[in-house]
Amino acid sequence: MNWLDIAQSMLEGLALILSPCILPVLPLVLSATVDGGKSRPFGIMVGFIFAFSAFVLLSRQLVTALHISPDVIRYASMVLLGFMGFVLLSHKLSNWFSTVTQGAANLANQVGTGGGQQGFIGGLGIGALIGFVWTPCAGPILAAVLVQVIRQQTDLQGVLVTVAFALGASIPMLVITLMGRRVMGKLSFFTTHAETVRKLFGVLILLSVGYLAFGEQVVGILLRNAVPVSVEQGKPAEDAGAPISTAQAPTSLQNALDKPYPAPDFKGLDGWLNSDALTMQDLRGKVVLVDFWTYSCINCIRTLPYITAWDRLYRGKGLVIIGVHAPEFEFEKNVDNIKEALTKYGIRYPVALDNNLATWGAYNNRFWPAHYLIDRNGQVVYTHFGEGHYDVTERNIRYLLNVGQSEPTSLVMTEDSPRGENQTPETYFGSARAERFVSTRQLEQGSIMRFKPATDLPVHHWTLGGKWKVEAQNLTSAAPHALLKLHFHAKKVFAVMGNLGNKPVEAQISLNDWPLSSLAGKDVKDDKVTVDSHALYELVNSPSSTDGVVTIDAATPGLQIYTFTFGN
Repeated sequence: MNWLDIAQSMLEGLALILSPCILPVLPLVLSATVDGGKSRPFGIMVGFIFAFSAFVLLSRQLVTALHISPDVIRYASMVLLGFMGFVLLSHKLSNWFSTVTQGAANLANQVGTGGGQQGFIGGLGIGALIGFVWTPCAGPILAAVLVQVIRQQTDLQGVLVTVAFALGASIPMLVITLMGRRVMGKLSFFTTHAETVRKLFGVLILLSVGYLAFGEQVVGILLRNAVPVSVEQGKPAEDAGAPISTAQAPTSLQNALDKPYPAPDFKGLDGWLNSDALTMQDLRGKVVLVDFWTYSCINCIRTLPYITAWDRLYRGKGLVIIGVHAPEFEFEKNVDNIKEALTKYGIRYPVALDNNLATWGAYNNRFWPAHYLIDRNGQVVYTHFGEGHYDVTERNIRYLLNVGQSEPTSLVMTEDSPRGENQTPETYFGSARAERFVSTRQLEQGSIMRFKPATDLPVHHWTLGGKWKVEAQNLTSAAPHALLKLHFHAKKVFAVMGNLGNKPVEAQISLNDWPLSSLAGKDVKDDKVTVDSHALYELVNSPSSTDGVVTIDAATPGLQIYTFTFGN
């Protein structure tokens, strides 16, 4: 549950007491309670919440049914907010707006003074009428909360955000009905300084529009200026240009192993790329970095700009990097796929093909990626598993190479954060490792099964729809429009996918049953991804971590899905 959205929505509702169109409604609220019983104010409050919530939730369903892009609503709300900002800054426009909204207030007054029951029930009717008549007057703030409601991932969250807003808007009305003219007297400051307050709110609204429109882009530019292009964009380090920083001369190894041990030799390999076969004896006298990786692993891919940069800068100083390609899936054993990856990521150092995981086993390794740093005497002196700690690894390389302080380093030595808070973990789809699968049926290896997608999908869980063939390591669509849905929390969504045979397979990608629009990953064009090889595909690229349900709809049989991975 996104409690931040709920709290923000309530604050927006409270802010409506200061909006230009609320004042014409306040006399109605007061007059409706003069002759009523003590319970009537509470009836007005409940009726208002019910009517306003019904209007907003109906709008949400209408927008969903029409498949209106969230971007359209976002931009429209910014235009509306900007217009209101200019209205508040202009005396003439403010008078015009008051004239327009006064008509709605007069209608509500006529209805509200029509009598009826004096207690709670009578208050319900008046509150409902106020809610319906006053809603259009809420203007840009209503547009803002409507965007919040629409982007909620479940109906329950949408209802809570809506009710929170309506509750926030109704609390000041309830206070006014209970305390009457005394509260109105407290608002005299806004009457005395009406023009100044109005213009202040106009400036604040325009500033908020500027942030909504350009804030994320400005922040992104600042972040990109703080991080080397080769790292931020994942380009080969050879394209990074001149070195950009210098490092302090390390005086010792950081996070060194308490007990260094002789580096195991390479064994059981299927061959080498970029080099003839090598042994640890051949490498004696060199500083060696052994990197266990595989080309469809997003965590491995994010380390490659650093590793290729170290190869570029330190190879001439005595560093040898050995990439041990240890496949996780069968298709990763294809040497042509590996060669393509070497070209794509600018890898020029030796790569050992450990298809049977024999060298992996010799190192007792369990992770992708994994780094083993070996000194000139052939001793493993430092290890690191997973992403990050690039600054520590590079300082240790420099220490073992005896690189001086004045010599450049390839990268800014700062720590990145590849994993966001509560980020969805890597998710596998074959029967051997499937977790968090929501269905009335169990995955049966080797079977072609028909599934009905679950309607309630908790975060980090996934479900299937249509006909799929279940294998140990993957799922293969067995009929047109086979669906896979996953409820994720992350900034970026990647899928390891392939095609059965040599024919490309097309799949429709959607987010929360809407087009991806600006959130489309780099491999998605017009909300479709063409899978023509076994590789990692970027499906979603959000400006910030988000909660959503991504759907893959296979147009034809033959789409193979292995795993989802996520990025921050």
